[in-house]
Amino acid sequence: MLLAAMLLTMSGLRAQQQITPNDATFSQYQYPFPVHYFNLTLQGNALRMAYMDIPGRQSNGQTVVLLHGKNFGGAYWDSTATALSAQGFRVIVPDQVGFGKSDKPAHLQFSLHLLAENTHRLLDSLGIQKAVVLGHSMGGMLAMRFAIQYPGTVTKLVLEDPIGLEDWKLKVPYQDVDKWYTAELKQNYEKIKKYQLESYFHGQWKPAYDKWAALQASQTLSPDYPKVAWNSALCYDMLFTQPVIYEIEKIQAPTLLIIGSLDRTAIGKDRVTPEVKATMGNYPELGKAAASRIPRCRLELLEGVGHAPHMEVFDQFIQLVSGFLKN
Repeated sequence: MLLAAMLLTMSGLRAQQQITPNDATFSQYQYPFPVHYFNLTLQGNALRMAYMDIPGRQSNGQTVVLLHGKNFGGAYWDSTATALSAQGFRVIVPDQVGFGKSDKPAHLQFSLHLLAENTHRLLDSLGIQKAVVLGHSMGGMLAMRFAIQYPGTVTKLVLEDPIGLEDWKLKVPYQDVDKWYTAELKQNYEKIKKYQLESYFHGQWKPAYDKWAALQASQTLSPDYPKVAWNSALCYDMLFTQPVIYEIEKIQAPTLLIIGSLDRTAIGKDRVTPEVKATMGNYPELGKAAASRIPRCRLELLEGVGHAPHMEVFDQFIQLVSGFLKN
């Protein structure tokens, strides 16, 4: 066990030495599709919100909006966006403010309501009045808030292992933003890969995942990293304190809920006793409970899959999504 840990540390150090530093907005990293910018003024901050706009081949006249998770920007939707575009969908992939190529404000009160409003304003600017909304992890939590906040905009809703299917505040002691920030400043490639390995991929690492761990780690090597860490801390506080679970009965759109059977993601479970930890993040049960409360919801439980089906079992994931969107 000790030898395995030492080998993992050594390989992590070697990998980190090969990573090129990236600034707060990934200026040195090329996204899979052209990036555009939408200007916002939020709480006195003049900000740019990055997004990709991929036209559908032989357009079917429909739009899909892809909402990323907390540990990624929109780039990790590359395969999903390509597949949906090939099926005729126009695909909009925003980087939320504080993530990816979007600006990282020094002073901003983050809320899911605000991120939903930013996304809606972006769609308005593009002349998009109706859209399918697909969100993963934090993006799934945001997608639920968006669907509740803008029911007339969402034609269909796809939730891929959304976080926030339980209220962590009921079990986990509060941790202020400064403590989140201190923890985020200590991030590096080794810690990021370890977290993704355990939380996303249930101990099964594939070489294809390396680029995403390396991309996230690349910002930790930049002088800009405190900006990124501060925004990450603000978002952790947002996710912990703003559960959507109490309002999901208000979701009106037909909904596909995709759940990995091995997913056990829960914010703060490292700050509770083993007994309490064992009661958190049971996604199969949380998924069943959520599906029973969302009025028009179909639950798909993927056996042997973790927190990121679109990365782990893409063919299975896109088949489910495509079938749901055709019906």
